[in-house]
Amino acid sequence: MRITLDMYAVALGDTVSPTDIEEGMRVGVDDRGSGHRIQIPLPPKIDPSVTLMTVEEKPDVTYNDVGGCKEQIRMMREVVELPMLHPEKFVMLGIDPPKCVLCYGPPGTGKTLLAKAVANRTDACFIRVIGSELVQRYIGMGAKMVRELFQMARSKKACIIFFDEVDAIGGTRFDDGVGGDNEVQRTMLEIVNQLDGFDARGNIKVLMATNRPDTLDPALLRPGRLDRKVEFGLPDVDGRTQIFKIHAKKKKKKNCERDIRFELLARLCPNRTGAEIRSVCTEAGMFAIRARRKSVTEKDFLDAVDEVIKGYKKFSATPTYMVYN
Repeated sequence: MRITLDMYAVALGDTVSPTDIEEGMRVGVDDRGSGHRIQIPLPPKIDPSVTLMTVEEKPDVTYNDVGGCKEQIRMMREVVELPMLHPEKFVMLGIDPPKCVLCYGPPGTGKTLLAKAVANRTDACFIRVIGSELVQRYIGMGAKMVRELFQMARSKKACIIFFDEVDAIGGTRFDDGVGGDNEVQRTMLEIVNQLDGFDARGNIKVLMATNRPDTLDPALLRPGRLDRKVEFGLPDVDGRTQIFKIHAKKKKKKNCERDIRFELLARLCPNRTGAEIRSVCTEAGMFAIRARRKSVTEKDFLDAVDEVIKGYKKFSATPTYMVYN
Protein backbone atom coordinates (compact mmCIF):
# COMPACT_ATOMS: atom_id res chain seq x y z
CA MET A 1 0.00 0.00 0.00
CA ARG A 2 1.27 3.47 -0.87
CA ILE A 3 0.10 6.47 1.09
CA THR A 4 0.44 9.92 -0.43
CA LEU A 5 0.05 13.19 1.44
CA ASP A 6 -1.42 15.76 -0.93
CA MET A 7 -1.25 19.49 -0.23
CA TYR A 8 -3.90 21.89 -1.49
CA ALA A 9 -4.38 25.63 -1.53
CA VAL A 10 -8.03 26.08 -0.65
CA ALA A 11 -10.42 28.99 -0.46
CA LEU A 12 -12.75 29.91 2.37
CA GLY A 13 -16.44 29.12 2.14
CA ASP A 14 -19.07 31.84 2.29
CA THR A 15 -19.79 31.21 5.98
CA VAL A 16 -16.16 31.11 7.17
CA SER A 17 -14.05 34.19 7.92
CA PRO A 18 -10.21 34.31 8.12
CA THR A 19 -10.41 34.88 11.89
CA ASP A 20 -12.17 31.52 12.30
CA ILE A 21 -9.13 29.60 11.04
CA GLU A 22 -5.88 28.97 12.92
CA GLU A 23 -2.70 27.14 12.00
CA GLY A 24 -2.92 23.41 12.72
CA MET A 25 -6.71 23.46 13.02
CA ARG A 26 -8.85 20.64 11.64
CA VAL A 27 -11.38 21.83 9.05
CA GLY A 28 -14.22 20.45 6.98
CA VAL A 29 -13.63 20.84 3.24
CA ASP A 30 -16.20 20.67 0.45
CA ASP A 31 -14.80 19.68 -2.94
CA ARG A 32 -18.02 20.08 -4.86
CA GLY A 33 -18.23 22.72 -7.53
CA SER A 34 -15.20 24.80 -8.40
CA GLY A 35 -12.28 23.68 -6.23
CA HIS A 36 -11.92 22.94 -2.52
CA ARG A 37 -13.49 25.28 0.04
CA ILE A 38 -13.28 25.30 3.82
CA GLN A 39 -16.85 25.14 5.09
CA ILE A 40 -16.46 24.64 8.85
CA PRO A 41 -13.74 24.62 11.55
CA LEU A 42 -13.64 21.29 13.39
CA PRO A 43 -12.84 20.66 17.06
CA PRO A 44 -9.44 19.10 17.83
CA LYS A 45 -9.20 15.33 17.53
CA ILE A 46 -9.04 14.02 21.08
CA ASP A 47 -8.56 10.46 22.20
CA PRO A 48 -11.95 9.18 23.47
CA SER A 49 -10.23 7.86 26.61
CA VAL A 50 -9.70 11.45 27.78
CA THR A 51 -13.45 11.98 27.95
CA LEU A 52 -13.65 9.14 30.50
CA MET A 53 -11.90 11.37 33.04
CA THR A 54 -14.03 13.37 35.46
CA VAL A 55 -15.14 16.42 33.46
CA GLU A 56 -17.64 18.94 34.84
CA GLU A 57 -18.55 21.87 32.62
CA LYS A 58 -19.32 23.95 35.71
CA PRO A 59 -19.25 22.35 39.18
CA ASP A 60 -22.15 23.17 41.51
CA VAL A 61 -19.83 23.76 44.49
CA THR A 62 -19.43 27.32 45.80
CA TYR A 63 -17.16 28.92 48.38
CA ASN A 64 -20.05 28.71 50.86
CA ASP A 65 -19.81 24.92 50.65
CA VAL A 66 -16.17 24.91 51.80
CA GLY A 67 -15.82 25.11 55.57
CA GLY A 68 -12.74 25.58 57.70
CA CYS A 69 -10.63 26.90 54.81
CA LYS A 70 -10.90 30.68 55.14
CA GLU A 71 -7.21 31.39 54.48
CA GLN A 72 -7.00 28.79 51.71
CA ILE A 73 -10.00 30.35 49.95
CA ARG A 74 -8.34 33.77 50.12
CA MET A 75 -5.13 32.44 48.58
CA MET A 76 -6.89 30.48 45.84
CA ARG A 77 -8.99 33.47 44.87
CA GLU A 78 -5.84 35.54 44.61
CA VAL A 79 -3.73 33.13 42.55
CA VAL A 80 -6.41 31.39 40.44
CA GLU A 81 -9.65 33.35 40.34
CA LEU A 82 -8.17 36.84 39.96
CA PRO A 83 -5.92 36.02 36.95
CA MET A 84 -8.80 34.26 35.16
CA LEU A 85 -11.42 36.95 35.75
CA HIS A 86 -9.18 40.04 35.61
CA PRO A 87 -6.08 39.27 33.52
CA GLU A 88 -5.80 42.95 32.59
CA LYS A 89 -4.51 43.75 36.09
CA PHE A 90 -1.48 41.54 35.49
CA VAL A 91 -0.97 42.92 31.98
CA MET A 92 -1.00 46.47 33.35
CA LEU A 93 1.78 45.63 35.82
CA GLY A 94 3.71 43.49 33.35
CA ILE A 95 3.76 40.40 35.57
CA ASP A 96 2.75 36.81 34.95
CA PRO A 97 0.24 35.16 37.31
CA PRO A 98 0.96 31.69 38.69
CA LYS A 99 0.50 28.86 36.19
CA CYS A 100 0.10 26.06 38.69
CA VAL A 101 -0.81 25.75 42.37
CA LEU A 102 0.08 22.86 44.68
CA CYS A 103 -2.53 22.03 47.33
CA TYR A 104 -1.10 19.79 50.03
CA GLY A 105 -2.33 18.37 53.30
CA PRO A 106 -4.06 15.34 54.82
CA PRO A 107 -6.83 13.61 52.85
CA GLY A 108 -10.32 15.00 53.41
CA THR A 109 -9.30 18.58 54.20
CA GLY A 110 -11.10 20.25 51.26
CA LYS A 111 -8.54 20.34 48.44
CA THR A 112 -10.82 18.93 45.74
CA LEU A 113 -13.86 20.78 47.06
CA LEU A 114 -12.11 24.16 46.93
CA ALA A 115 -10.77 23.45 43.43
CA LYS A 116 -14.36 22.84 42.27
CA ALA A 117 -15.51 26.05 43.97
CA VAL A 118 -12.87 28.05 42.09
CA ALA A 119 -14.02 26.48 38.81
CA ASN A 120 -17.60 27.43 39.63
CA ARG A 121 -16.65 31.03 40.42
CA THR A 122 -14.67 31.42 37.18
CA ASP A 123 -17.24 29.60 34.97
CA ALA A 124 -14.49 27.15 34.08
CA CYS A 125 -14.67 23.53 33.00
CA PHE A 126 -13.27 21.28 35.75
CA ILE A 127 -11.21 18.24 34.77
CA ARG A 128 -10.07 15.93 37.55
CA VAL A 129 -7.25 13.50 36.86
CA ILE A 130 -6.13 10.97 39.49
CA GLY A 131 -2.39 10.44 39.20
CA SER A 132 -2.40 6.75 40.08
CA GLU A 133 -5.10 6.03 37.48
CA LEU A 134 -3.19 7.93 34.82
CA VAL A 135 -0.29 5.47 34.96
CA GLN A 136 -2.27 2.33 35.86
CA ARG A 137 -5.41 2.68 33.77
CA TYR A 138 -3.63 3.98 30.68
CA ILE A 139 -0.57 1.74 30.76
CA GLY A 140 2.06 2.94 28.30
CA MET A 141 -0.09 5.92 27.31
CA GLY A 142 0.38 8.31 30.22
CA ALA A 143 2.34 10.95 28.29
CA LYS A 144 -0.05 10.76 25.34
CA MET A 145 -3.06 11.15 27.62
CA VAL A 146 -1.51 14.24 29.22
CA ARG A 147 -1.05 15.83 25.77
CA GLU A 148 -4.64 15.00 24.83
CA LEU A 149 -5.83 16.35 28.17
CA PHE A 150 -4.22 19.76 27.66
CA GLN A 151 -5.47 19.82 24.08
CA MET A 152 -9.02 19.31 25.32
CA ALA A 153 -8.50 22.02 27.95
CA ARG A 154 -7.42 24.49 25.27
CA SER A 155 -10.67 23.86 23.40
CA LYS A 156 -12.66 25.15 26.41
CA LYS A 157 -13.47 28.78 27.08
CA ALA A 158 -11.83 28.39 30.48
CA CYS A 159 -10.56 25.26 32.18
CA ILE A 160 -9.11 24.13 35.50
CA ILE A 161 -7.14 20.88 35.40
CA PHE A 162 -6.92 19.22 38.80
CA PHE A 163 -4.25 16.53 39.24
CA ASP A 164 -5.15 14.56 42.36
CA GLU A 165 -2.58 12.25 43.99
CA VAL A 166 0.09 13.95 41.90
CA ASP A 167 2.81 12.22 43.93
CA ALA A 168 1.96 9.03 41.99
CA ILE A 169 3.39 10.62 38.83
CA GLY A 170 5.45 13.54 40.12
CA GLY A 171 7.70 11.77 42.60
CA THR A 172 11.47 12.12 42.69
CA ARG A 173 13.06 10.33 39.73
CA PHE A 174 15.31 7.31 40.12
CA ASP A 175 17.23 5.90 37.17
CA ASP A 176 16.82 2.19 37.96
CA GLY A 177 15.75 1.08 34.48
CA VAL A 178 12.43 -0.37 35.67
CA GLY A 179 9.80 -0.15 32.94
CA GLY A 180 6.97 0.99 35.20
CA ASP A 181 9.10 3.75 36.71
CA ASN A 182 10.16 4.87 33.25
CA GLU A 183 6.52 5.22 32.26
CA VAL A 184 5.83 7.33 35.35
CA GLN A 185 8.81 9.54 34.52
CA ARG A 186 7.66 10.02 30.92
CA THR A 187 4.24 11.04 32.16
CA MET A 188 5.70 13.51 34.65
CA LEU A 189 8.05 15.01 32.05
CA GLU A 190 5.11 15.52 29.69
CA ILE A 191 3.27 17.42 32.41
CA VAL A 192 6.37 19.58 32.90
CA ASN A 193 6.54 20.23 29.14
CA GLN A 194 2.89 21.21 29.06
CA LEU A 195 3.34 23.58 32.01
CA ASP A 196 6.24 25.22 30.20
CA GLY A 197 4.24 25.46 26.98
CA PHE A 198 1.13 27.45 27.86
CA ASP A 199 0.59 31.12 28.60
CA ALA A 200 0.24 31.98 32.28
CA ARG A 201 -2.28 34.66 31.30
CA GLY A 202 -4.37 32.21 29.29
CA ASN A 203 -7.60 30.41 30.11
CA ILE A 204 -6.03 27.28 31.66
CA LYS A 205 -5.03 26.88 35.29
CA VAL A 206 -3.48 23.74 36.76
CA LEU A 207 -4.01 22.65 40.35
CA MET A 208 -2.24 19.69 41.91
CA ALA A 209 -3.03 17.94 45.18
CA THR A 210 -1.00 15.61 47.36
CA ASN A 211 -0.66 14.53 50.96
CA ARG A 212 3.05 13.80 50.40
CA PRO A 213 4.67 17.04 49.15
CA ASP A 214 8.12 15.92 50.33
CA THR A 215 8.21 13.19 47.65
CA LEU A 216 7.67 15.48 44.65
CA ASP A 217 10.39 15.94 42.04
CA PRO A 218 12.32 19.26 42.34
CA ALA A 219 11.87 19.74 38.58
CA LEU A 220 8.13 20.00 39.15
CA LEU A 221 8.43 22.26 42.19
CA ARG A 222 10.64 24.96 40.74
CA PRO A 223 9.27 28.51 40.18
CA GLY A 224 7.64 28.94 36.80
CA ARG A 225 5.87 25.61 37.15
CA LEU A 226 4.47 25.15 40.64
CA ASP A 227 4.43 28.83 41.56
CA ARG A 228 2.28 28.68 44.67
CA LYS A 229 1.87 26.16 47.46
CA VAL A 230 -1.27 26.18 49.62
CA GLU A 231 -1.36 24.07 52.78
CA PHE A 232 -4.62 22.48 53.90
CA GLY A 233 -4.44 21.59 57.57
CA LEU A 234 -6.96 20.13 60.00
CA PRO A 235 -9.75 22.61 60.78
CA ASP A 236 -9.88 24.28 64.19
CA VAL A 237 -12.99 24.41 66.39
CA ASP A 238 -14.50 27.31 64.43
CA GLY A 239 -13.77 25.54 61.15
CA ARG A 240 -15.33 22.29 62.35
CA THR A 241 -18.39 24.19 63.60
CA GLN A 242 -18.76 25.81 60.19
CA ILE A 243 -18.51 22.42 58.46
CA PHE A 244 -21.24 20.98 60.69
CA LYS A 245 -23.49 23.94 59.85
CA ILE A 246 -22.84 23.57 56.11
CA HIS A 247 -23.92 19.93 56.12
CA ALA A 248 -26.90 20.68 58.37
CA LYS A 249 -28.09 23.35 55.91
CA LYS A 250 -28.07 20.79 53.12
CA LYS A 251 -30.83 18.99 54.97
CA LYS A 252 -34.27 20.55 54.67
CA LYS A 253 -34.97 22.91 57.56
CA LYS A 254 -37.90 20.85 58.81
CA ASN A 255 -35.70 17.73 58.76
CA CYS A 256 -33.15 19.08 61.23
CA GLU A 257 -33.97 19.98 64.82
CA ARG A 258 -33.44 23.59 65.83
CA ASP A 259 -30.95 24.75 68.45
CA ILE A 260 -28.44 21.99 67.78
CA ARG A 261 -25.17 22.90 69.52
CA PHE A 262 -22.80 22.60 66.59
CA GLU A 263 -19.88 24.04 68.55
CA LEU A 264 -20.31 21.26 71.11
CA LEU A 265 -20.24 18.70 68.30
CA ALA A 266 -17.12 20.35 66.90
CA ARG A 267 -15.36 20.12 70.26
CA LEU A 268 -16.21 16.43 70.41
CA CYS A 269 -14.37 15.90 67.10
CA PRO A 270 -10.83 17.18 67.76
CA ASN A 271 -8.24 16.77 65.01
CA ARG A 272 -10.83 15.55 62.50
CA THR A 273 -11.08 16.41 58.81
CA GLY A 274 -14.03 17.85 56.95
CA ALA A 275 -14.62 14.47 55.30
CA GLU A 276 -14.89 12.80 58.71
CA ILE A 277 -17.35 15.45 59.90
CA ARG A 278 -19.45 14.84 56.79
CA SER A 279 -19.51 11.15 57.73
CA VAL A 280 -20.78 12.12 61.19
CA CYS A 281 -23.63 14.13 59.61
CA THR A 282 -24.53 11.25 57.31
CA GLU A 283 -24.56 8.81 60.22
CA ALA A 284 -26.80 11.18 62.20
CA GLY A 285 -29.30 10.97 59.36
CA MET A 286 -29.05 7.19 59.45
CA PHE A 287 -29.93 7.18 63.16
CA ALA A 288 -33.08 9.18 62.36
CA ILE A 289 -33.99 6.74 59.56
CA ARG A 290 -33.53 3.75 61.85
CA ALA A 291 -35.84 5.39 64.41
CA ARG A 292 -38.38 6.09 61.63
CA ARG A 293 -38.27 9.81 62.30
CA LYS A 294 -38.45 12.59 59.71
CA SER A 295 -36.06 14.92 61.54
CA VAL A 296 -32.52 14.67 62.86
CA THR A 297 -32.04 15.52 66.53
CA GLU A 298 -29.02 16.64 68.50
CA LYS A 299 -28.93 13.21 70.13
CA ASP A 300 -28.60 11.68 66.64
CA PHE A 301 -25.54 13.86 66.07
CA LEU A 302 -24.08 12.93 69.46
CA ASP A 303 -24.63 9.23 68.80
CA ALA A 304 -23.12 9.65 65.34
CA VAL A 305 -20.02 11.32 66.78
CA ASP A 306 -19.63 8.41 69.17
CA GLU A 307 -20.15 5.86 66.39
CA VAL A 308 -18.00 7.43 63.67
CA ILE A 309 -15.14 8.82 65.73
CA LYS A 310 -14.81 5.58 67.66
CA GLY A 311 -14.75 3.75 64.35
CA TYR A 312 -11.89 5.89 63.07
CA LYS A 313 -9.97 5.41 66.31
CA LYS A 314 -10.44 1.66 66.08
CA PHE A 315 -9.20 1.67 62.48
CA SER A 316 -6.17 3.81 63.34
CA ALA A 317 -5.28 1.33 66.09
CA THR A 318 -4.89 -1.55 63.61
CA PRO A 319 -1.40 -2.85 62.77
CA THR A 320 0.68 -0.59 60.53
CA TYR A 321 0.60 -2.99 57.61
CA MET A 322 -3.22 -2.73 57.51
CA VAL A 323 -3.39 1.06 57.38
CA TYR A 324 -3.96 2.57 53.95
CA ASN A 325 -3.38 6.16 52.88
